[in-house]
Amino acid sequence: MRVRLTAALLAAMLTALASASAPVDTLLAQARAIAREHPGIWADATIVRTDNTLVLIAKGAPLVSVAPAARPTDSAVTPAAPPTDSAVAPDAPFTDSAEVGFAFAGEVERARRAVTRVWALAGVVVLVPKSTEEAAVLAVPAGVRGMAALADVDHVIIEPGGFGRLSEVGRRVVLSHELTHVATGAAMSGEMPMWLIEGFADYVGYLDSGLPVRVVASELAEEVRAGVLPRRLPGRDAFGAGSKRLAQAYEEAWLACRYISERFGVDRLVELYRTARDGDPGTAVERTLGVSMGELTDGWRDYLRRRLVGPV
Repeated sequence: MRVRLTAALLAAMLTALASASAPVDTLLAQARAIAREHPGIWADATIVRTDNTLVLIAKGAPLVSVAPAARPTDSAVTPAAPPTDSAVAPDAPFTDSAEVGFAFAGEVERARRAVTRVWALAGVVVLVPKSTEEAAVLAVPAGVRGMAALADVDHVIIEPGGFGRLSEVGRRVVLSHELTHVATGAAMSGEMPMWLIEGFADYVGYLDSGLPVRVVASELAEEVRAGVLPRRLPGRDAFGAGSKRLAQAYEEAWLACRYISERFGVDRLVELYRTARDGDPGTAVERTLGVSMGELTDGWRDYLRRRLVGPV
């Protein structure tokens, strides 16, 4: 389904659809609430709806061009072209054509399916504003500086400036990462360790990406090869916008979750996430993995040496 409407008509249509005699469509209900809260952003917006995704695209939003796609049906979305081995596509062209809108909805659906291999995610709303400034309005109180997308409690916001610089594989990683945050309720995780929140999302995001570990963790690999090995898992402050080792913090967290998955299994990693969300992280590690936090840290540090310094 694809339509262009004024903000008032868009909200009215979404209200009518959500309140029809058919079962309540929660994605339409979410989109209705968003359209009412920010009517100026969504004037003449485009809606692309599939079985499990609803993409709301602002008029004039710059979507990076992808392989042409047929209009998605209720049962299928046209597959994307094979990914490249790069996460960034310089000088990417932009367009807001219907075909690209449908192709983007297909990318979202494929990312959602990737997430469901690890964690259940029935459906999702993705917002595509036309500018970084509009993305910032939608993201308040969070910031969007330096980001390609970010997850709110129940939807994902695309930052068109950052997202447009990504290649196909980069978009897939980012979408899967942010959809994982929605699926796991990361925005409601309180004092849960950031290394587990962000590391788990990256673990899902990079599944089947084809990107080598030393490419993804290039900044951390450079440090480890120079003999500088982190002594502990990154704390919350390491993930702040002003952190001088922000890239390394994400890489450390990703490799911690990858290490847990490889040593204990992905089911244990998922169990650890669920358990740590509701209690003390150290206790959660002991209960789910059968090791102390110190033993986990030592194993992770050894894993960093092997994956970032040893033979490929």
